[in-house]
Amino acid sequence: MIKGLFEGRRWNALIEAFPEYYIPGFLMTLKISLVGLLVALILGLVFGMFSTSKWKPFLILSRIYVEFIQNTPLALQVMFYYMVLPMAFSSTGYRIPKFVLGVIGVGIYHGAYISEVIRTGIEAVPKGQAEAAASQGFSYLQTMRFVILPQTIRIIMPPLANQALNLVKNTSILAMAAGMDLMYFTDSWGADRGFFAQAYLTSALMFFVICFPLARLARYLEIRSMRLPVSKQIELQVEEEVSC
Repeated sequence: MIKGLFEGRRWNALIEAFPEYYIPGFLMTLKISLVGLLVALILGLVFGMFSTSKWKPFLILSRIYVEFIQNTPLALQVMFYYMVLPMAFSSTGYRIPKFVLGVIGVGIYHGAYISEVIRTGIEAVPKGQAEAAASQGFSYLQTMRFVILPQTIRIIMPPLANQALNLVKNTSILAMAAGMDLMYFTDSWGADRGFFAQAYLTSALMFFVICFPLARLARYLEIRSMRLPVSKQIELQVEEEVSC
């Protein structure tokens, strides 16, 4: 096995296959990650606000979404989307692109986790902020937009960066459903040639190229957020907004 790892002809074969297999897979993983993160952020924001709403139906809807998604495997969810959703359009002849199904899979899954991050951030803001906004005639949405969420951003940035990192790594699950991602092409070439060590090592390095900067960003944001207590961060944010 070790001898095969350093065998020149195997690496030459990988170099020849790199433009055909790894570049398309790498680009697809990037696209799914970026669009999936956007979907996750939108869902996280909506359900994070629902979870802090005083209207009970919103609370119930948010808890159902979060608890169900967090307590079922991502692999099962992805297979459901790939196998079941196309059946809904079978009578129309429309085929849902695999890219869209992949975005749905990682977006919905991480949206549940991001909603909890946002809920925690919102709850960290002193209730007096919302009460003061209400006394000025702000609606719930206006309070969130102009008062609560701007103060929440600094608090939630480190865990959001971690969620982005996890989302990129979880795109590898899409290979189970021929998602045309990096892991799919890695499996395809490795199985076809039998050069598994070269295939997976190269794929790991390409994931590292994406994930390492995100990991460093998450660490930087975490250290920065620890320099001041949350209450002080909020106080400074309010002062900045008032001065503007």
